[in-house]
Amino acid sequence: MSEEILPEDARPEYEDARAEYADALPEYAERVLEVAELIPPGRVMTYGDVAEWLQEGGPRQVGRVMALYGGAVPWWRVVRSDGVLLPGHELRALGHYRAEGTPLREAGRTAEGHLPRLDMKRARWDGGGRTEGHT
Repeated sequence: MSEEILPEDARPEYEDARAEYADALPEYAERVLEVAELIPPGRVMTYGDVAEWLQEGGPRQVGRVMALYGGAVPWWRVVRSDGVLLPGHELRALGHYRAEGTPLREAGRTAEGHLPRLDMKRARWDGGGRTEGHT
């Protein structure tokens, strides 16, 4: 996507990781990762949104692809529908969300770990205008 804009040494690390998987990716996984790359900075899609966009599979299948190959794309933009940050990757994801200006809901004092959640009403992306190939 942004390869023509960024010089080789300035590309995000996930682009290099994607190249490593290119020959071994199942077709469905490739399609899931392509959708993840379409999501603009500061926005998110749920696992179910991605499956619906593809009109194939479901949230669990998308989650499995992201677990196996998600490091090759901006994985923090494909999320749970309740806005809870990905367990085990909360702080890394939070850094990305803050850097990209992704809308967050601050956690209450009683919330476990005091970690914010994604503000799904404001952060969720519906593919707005980028619907080529999507029926």
